[in-house]
Amino acid sequence: MRFFDRKKEIEKLRAIRTRAESSACFTVITGRRRIGKTELVRQAYGDAPYLYLFVVRAAEADLCDGFKCRIEEYTGRSIPGRVTKFSDLFRYLLKLSKEQPITVVIDEFQDFLRVNASIFSEMQRDWDELASDAKINLVVMGSVNTLMNKIFRERKEPLYGHETDHMTVQPFEVSALREILAFHHPRFAPDDLLALWTFTGGVAKYVSLLMDRKAFTRERMIKVLVEEDSFFLNEGWGVLVEEFGKEYGTYFSILSSIARGKTSRAEIMTEIGGEVGGYLTRLEEQYGLIAKHQPIFEVTSNKNCRYRLKDNFFRFWFRFVFKYQYLIQVRMFDELQDLVRRDYEVFSGIALEGLFRAWFEEKHAYTRMGGWWDRKGENEIDLVCENEFSKELHFYEVKRNRKRFDPSALEHKVQAFFQKNPGKKGFSLKYGALSLSDLV
Repeated sequence: MRFFDRKKEIEKLRAIRTRAESSACFTVITGRRRIGKTELVRQAYGDAPYLYLFVVRAAEADLCDGFKCRIEEYTGRSIPGRVTKFSDLFRYLLKLSKEQPITVVIDEFQDFLRVNASIFSEMQRDWDELASDAKINLVVMGSVNTLMNKIFRERKEPLYGHETDHMTVQPFEVSALREILAFHHPRFAPDDLLALWTFTGGVAKYVSLLMDRKAFTRERMIKVLVEEDSFFLNEGWGVLVEEFGKEYGTYFSILSSIARGKTSRAEIMTEIGGEVGGYLTRLEEQYGLIAKHQPIFEVTSNKNCRYRLKDNFFRFWFRFVFKYQYLIQVRMFDELQDLVRRDYEVFSGIALEGLFRAWFEEKHAYTRMGGWWDRKGENEIDLVCENEFSKELHFYEVKRNRKRFDPSALEHKVQAFFQKNPGKKGFSLKYGALSLSDLV
């Protein structure tokens, strides 16, 4: 698939490179696996030579052998003798950048922890000593969020406070997904766009794989996702097991429960059969995989909140792939596809709410958005949108089929909303439905 979007990110990286011609820059790029960090850097810096180093889990001396060859190839200079410590190569690059500006990109930076954890303190020492008059554009990337946060966000860590710039690469926005789908399939249906959003969440690698397999329609996407030997079948294991470590089983069970619609803490505890508070906190704050939602405008309360997976692909994976592992084990892929088809309309309905919310965020249409529900579960509004500058409140029911929208039912729910939020009665109001037809 050709490269799409990322214009702002490319501009930022190129601006940093220009700044590094006069003062050292240390940029940290994070983002989930498959989001496109490496390709982003390639697009930003591909117009000029740069040094790319990929950290593999090997002995430090063996790793340095490969790095030394890369550096010699990049600089055209020979480095005498065998180098066994990364700090010697890092110092060499810092000193070299005093002669001429250079860009150094280190990928999977967190894996230095597996090579030699002291590398980070040695980098701190060398940076503090030599960076003041260096002209180096140092870019480090990592995809294991827990480790990258540990390296750069914990005060006790040696590299804390040393980055000059930080970038978190996000999934494609809705407009980019529309552009990508239109490029490959100009006459796409609204449900094809929803399917692409529902199954990939805008993660670049997943979108690229589907487009390369000519999976431009909802039906074709389902086949590619759960066919025999599909890349996607093992993806949850490959991405998350390393994040969670030995406790991955408990985390997987919690995520599977949420993906199947158990969204309150009590429901999750019943499913798991034990206390889950600490796990939920870490999934939200440390791993960034779930979000805790409460009714819009409600004061923080743990009694009326719901949990949702933030990542659409993982929501799909835990709902269908993880749940039905037994079908995969006996190679019943056609049957699994039928299960996805059977449940797709209900499953994608929740994703449709998220799609419209993301679309409105991209357009800066509202200052605040969220769902609303009462504590008894008798009244629920899919999307409440506030523009505090124009004093407007818009209430939306999100339906795949607009014909299922009942205006009188929504008005009744809005009345219940104002009983709980009387301070919003002075706002200009709008009621309506959002459906697949609005995606055209």
